[in-house]
Amino acid sequence: MTMQASLASLASLADNPTFSDLTTIGVGGKIARFVEPKTRVDVIEAVEDADEANLPLCVIGGGSNMLVSDEPFNGVVVRDARRAISVLDEAAPAEDGVDKSGAHLVHVNAEAGCNWDDFVSHAIELGLEGVEGLSGIPGTVGASVVQNIGAYGQEVSQSVTSVEVWDRENKVTLELQKDQLRFGYRTSALKQSMYAAAGVPADSYFPTPRYVVLSVTFCLRHSSTGIVAHSQLARALRVEVGDRMLTQAIRREVLRVRASKGMLEDASRYDNPWMRGTKCAEGVEFALRLQSEDYVTGEFLEGDNTYSDRHSCGSFFMNPIMTKAQAALLPEDAPRFNAVLADGSEGVKTSAAWLIDNAGFHKGFRLVEDGEASPAGLSSLHTLALTNRNNATSSDVLALAKTVIDGVKNKFGITLVPEPVLIGVSVN
Repeated sequence: MTMQASLASLASLADNPTFSDLTTIGVGGKIARFVEPKTRVDVIEAVEDADEANLPLCVIGGGSNMLVSDEPFNGVVVRDARRAISVLDEAAPAEDGVDKSGAHLVHVNAEAGCNWDDFVSHAIELGLEGVEGLSGIPGTVGASVVQNIGAYGQEVSQSVTSVEVWDRENKVTLELQKDQLRFGYRTSALKQSMYAAAGVPADSYFPTPRYVVLSVTFCLRHSSTGIVAHSQLARALRVEVGDRMLTQAIRREVLRVRASKGMLEDASRYDNPWMRGTKCAEGVEFALRLQSEDYVTGEFLEGDNTYSDRHSCGSFFMNPIMTKAQAALLPEDAPRFNAVLADGSEGVKTSAAWLIDNAGFHKGFRLVEDGEASPAGLSSLHTLALTNRNNATSSDVLALAKTVIDGVKNKFGITLVPEPVLIGVSVN
C-alpha cells in the first residue's frame, strides 16, 4: 500500500478523538487513526503497521507532556491499554534482595499503559518505598522512563532496573538495563533517539522514540517509610531533609504541594469518553476529592470544581544547565544548583521559573491583542506552566511560549528549551 493510499484509508475512519481529547492541556487537532491495543503483541503490531506504511506515528501515554498542532494528524496514534502491575519476586527472589541497611528489595513490573499515579499508589499500598516523591505526576509508566520524570528529590531512574522495549529499527524486543538507558536530567536514551539536538527533532523516530516501551521493572525497598529528600517538602512536613516519614504521609504532602501550584491534572478529564478507564476508578475518585479541597486556590470554572491552572503540559521549560563560567554571568540572587553537563563535567543548574519571573513574565501573564487577553497564559500559581485558560489553541500556547523564550533570552542570554514534545509546531 502506498503512503497516499494509507492516508486515504485512515482519513475514511470516523469517530476518532482529537489531541485535545487526550492531552492534559486540552489542545490539538483531529487524529486520523487511533489504536488502543490490549495485548503486548497488538502493541508491537500497531507500531509495525504504521512504520511499514510509512505513516507518522505517535505513541501516547497520558498526554501530559506534549503540545500538538491544531491541524489534523494524518497518521496513527497508539495508546497502550495494558495496565497490569506484577510483583516479580513472589516467583523468583532477587539476587540483590537486601540493601545495605538490611531492608528487603522487591522487583515490580508494570506494563507501559499503567497510569503512573496508580502505580505509585499501588506501590505504597504494598509497603514499598522509592517512588512516593513522584506522586501526582500525570502520565503513564511507559512515558515515565522516556522523560526520566523527577520531583521532590526523586527521579524514576533511581528505582528502574530494566525496560522492555520494541526496537523499531531492528524489529526485535530488547531488555534494556539501567546503564543502557543513559538517564539524565529529564532525558534518557529513549528520548534522545527522537532528537538531533536539544529541542531539535531528528529526521527519523519523531515524535515516537526508536525504542517503544512495553514494560518497566522497578526495584523498590520494602519499607513503610521513605526519605524526605527535598527542602520544600521538608519545610512543608516540618522535618529535616534526610528524615524518614511514612510514605503515605510523604505522598499526601507531595500531592498537597503540587495542588497548591496547580501541578495536578484536572481529574474531570476522565469523564471524557476517550479517557475513561485509563486511570483506576478509585484513583479518579481520590483525585476529584483532592482537587476540591480548601487548600486548592485559583480561578474556578463556572459550574465546575476544576480550574484552568490545571490545564497545562506541566512544567513547560526545562531548568537550564550551564557551565560555571556561564552561571557566573547570572545575577547574584539567581538560584544555583550543582549539576552535570552532557559531557559529564560539573555544571550549574538554574531555575527556569526564576528566569521567567525576573524577565517580567509574572504569574497569570497573558498576551493581549486588540484589547483582548489571549486564552493561553502563565499559570496564576506557577510561572513554569503554560495553561489553556479558555478554549485556547496550540497556536495561542505557542505564541506565549515564544514570547517567554525571547524575553528570557534578551534579559539573560539564556535560551529556554521546552520540556514537552512539540508535534507539528516549533518555537524556532
